[in-house]
Amino acid sequence: MKVIAYEILSLLCVTLIGSAMNVELKKPTILVSVLVRNKGHILPYFLSNLERLDYPKDRISLWIRSDHNSDNSIEILKFWITSIKDQYHAVFTEFEEGERKYPEDGVAHWTDQRFNHLMNMRENSLNFARNIWADYYFSIDSDVILTNPNVLNYLISKNVLVAAPLLNSAGLYSNFWSGMTEDFYYKRTEAYKPILNRENVSCYSVPMVHSCVLVDLRMQDSDFLTYLPSNIPNYIGPNDDIIVFALSALRRNISLHICNEDFFGYISQPLEENDDLSYDYQHLLNIKMLELNRGFSLYLSEKFTKYVTIPQKDSLVFDNIFVINLKRRPDRRERMTKCFDELGLDVEFVDAVDGKVLNESFLQHIKFMPDFKDPYHQRPMKLGEIGCFLSHYQIWKKIIDNNYQTSLILEDDVRFEPFFRQKVERVMSEASKVQNWDLVYFGRKRLRDQEEPWVEGAKYLVEAGYSYWTLGYALSLSGAQKLLDAKPLTKLVPVDEYLPILFDKHPRENWKGYYPKRDLVALSADPLLIYPTHYTGEEGYISDTEDSVVIPEEIIVREDL
Repeated sequence: MKVIAYEILSLLCVTLIGSAMNVELKKPTILVSVLVRNKGHILPYFLSNLERLDYPKDRISLWIRSDHNSDNSIEILKFWITSIKDQYHAVFTEFEEGERKYPEDGVAHWTDQRFNHLMNMRENSLNFARNIWADYYFSIDSDVILTNPNVLNYLISKNVLVAAPLLNSAGLYSNFWSGMTEDFYYKRTEAYKPILNRENVSCYSVPMVHSCVLVDLRMQDSDFLTYLPSNIPNYIGPNDDIIVFALSALRRNISLHICNEDFFGYISQPLEENDDLSYDYQHLLNIKMLELNRGFSLYLSEKFTKYVTIPQKDSLVFDNIFVINLKRRPDRRERMTKCFDELGLDVEFVDAVDGKVLNESFLQHIKFMPDFKDPYHQRPMKLGEIGCFLSHYQIWKKIIDNNYQTSLILEDDVRFEPFFRQKVERVMSEASKVQNWDLVYFGRKRLRDQEEPWVEGAKYLVEAGYSYWTLGYALSLSGAQKLLDAKPLTKLVPVDEYLPILFDKHPRENWKGYYPKRDLVALSADPLLIYPTHYTGEEGYISDTEDSVVIPEEIIVREDL
């Protein structure tokens, strides 16, 4: 009997320990609070990335509210909830359908009435999380796209009361403040940019976090957090939900943390008071382009494709847009194609001349400038530089053959600035007023600090000085003719040396002597519209021009001209 009793006791202990282990292995419960208003354009991306968070869905409850919509936000929400409701622990929704209550208000016009409504909704969601005994409250706005699926696990691991993941935008806007004025408004401090740019990585204590915030409700001080001014004795701050939340934390000495130890995702920039929804669509496009610049496409679940449209394509203000791409770089072509799909640009890909396949017999037909040595490395041209020049040269010939009045020439390793289309239109509108312009740099590397005068009457154009790089430039028919008429294949130099020689801003007088007619009218966008995807020394940097061999001295044909 003693043996049987012992075995029963042992089995009971194993069972209890096993049960305890199962409880311990379960993740904390989270209430995810989502507020939606006129976000039908971004919801497919927001929901796709929310759904793929690497966290057990049966430990997540969703609290979703949507009102005052004038778009299809509710339709998308209902469609998504129908597809996922059985995966999550619970889904709590309340949608106000029909016309907006305040039709006289613009989509970005924030009245006290609107702020009060928002603060009440946020407070209701926070109290709801407390009442269902959630371990964590995760408030995320629908203009946030979390590209890092591990964000919830990461924030929980920080073991702080309030934590937010650093979010990027197409500018300096983010989801935290590094400073606050005496009257409780935004203050930019020296700490802001280093945190935003992840120059040092950590979880920093800051006076304000918003839009994507995790609160540990298991910590007792979380009871003092609020979104309502009436819950803070002698409150003297503004009627603003994120400021109220920050000041409720300040009253209890609760630290708010912004964490930048990884890349977590994006936040759309807020609209200005007079903006309409078209600006919000543009902010989403900017986010898509930022993700493509990182080498990724913004994740979109297949079920949402019916809610996403690709813009119709055109060639902007140009007769044609050329894109130079090496056949052995299909990855670059694929990325650029995705960029053009998002930007709505109709382009012509041109196979680059590959320096690696240039042989001795081909090179015998080219004459090189006798005095040329690379200014930095004191070497002759590389095969990649010859291939690069010939790639541009063949496009100049295409422009003449097709009588294109204006063209845009791009290389395949560029990233586009936010609002690229709008900025191009502004720059080229100013260029059209300049008599006989030939070339406009869209991207370049300035090599001197010399003054570059503004084009008379222009806000976005300067007279170009000595510059490197041919990332992207607009070229007129007359400009292409001048570049060909100078017969560069009889005294060849790299293309980014050739251009400043022809517009007479090159510092080497002896080199300019080989091109006596130097009347190319060259301008530059300021600020620039495109930049390299990678710089020398950065991870992922590849240069098919630099990573090639120098022309052997014995096959260089030189001719004193």
